[in-house]
Amino acid sequence: MRIAVVNPNTTASMTAKIGAAARAVAAPGTEILAAQPETGPASIEGFWDEAYSVPGLLVEIARAEKAGADAHVIACFDDTGLEAARCAARGPVIGIGEAAFHLASLLAHRFSVVTTLSRSIPAIENNLLRYGLDRRCARVRACEIPVLGLEDPASDASARIGEEIERAKAQDHAEAIVLGCAGMADLAARLSERHGLPVVDGVAAAVKLAESLVALGLRTSKIGGYAPPLPKAFAGGAPEGAPGR
Repeated sequence: MRIAVVNPNTTASMTAKIGAAARAVAAPGTEILAAQPETGPASIEGFWDEAYSVPGLLVEIARAEKAGADAHVIACFDDTGLEAARCAARGPVIGIGEAAFHLASLLAHRFSVVTTLSRSIPAIENNLLRYGLDRRCARVRACEIPVLGLEDPASDASARIGEEIERAKAQDHAEAIVLGCAGMADLAARLSERHGLPVVDGVAAAVKLAESLVALGLRTSKIGGYAPPLPKAFAGGAPEGAPGR
């Protein structure tokens, strides 16, 4: 099967990291198509960046559909453009935030999220409410490292994330941790071993869920809210992937 993993920001080095994390957990025979938009913000840190990243994301979803993708993973923890992507794609579309929350809820009574900057906390909290998993999340924490700072060795990201994990254990009584950024995907196994509790990476979680849905022959329902977009006029021309394109 083919799974398209789309990083909604435009930083190629982060896409490479995300693609490597996806391939590391993919089953034999699963092809990972990792991509990022040609236009949009270099990182997604809050509502403004999220809004401007959605058009480029949907173009990449359309391209992956044409390339024969069986499922799609949106590799931004805010689940950027998830609902629109489900309207556009035939196969299942999994957001790494939603995937990580669900898997953490299967592993522990209470989990905490450790994300990058405090400005990202409201978006994550809103998603937890929307998914009905807010009661299972003890707290959303921030290590105050910008998304692109995760790629800078001088940021000491692993240690700072680890400090928040220890605070989550002591103060939140968290029994599992969800890493709140796709750029943390390579840290999960080491942090889990170091801190003695499950640490869930959303990229890995979403890939395995996507594989499961494809293997079961399940697709997103097209009755109701996720029905394909209706043909209509677009000022300036219809975007790629719109009806008629």
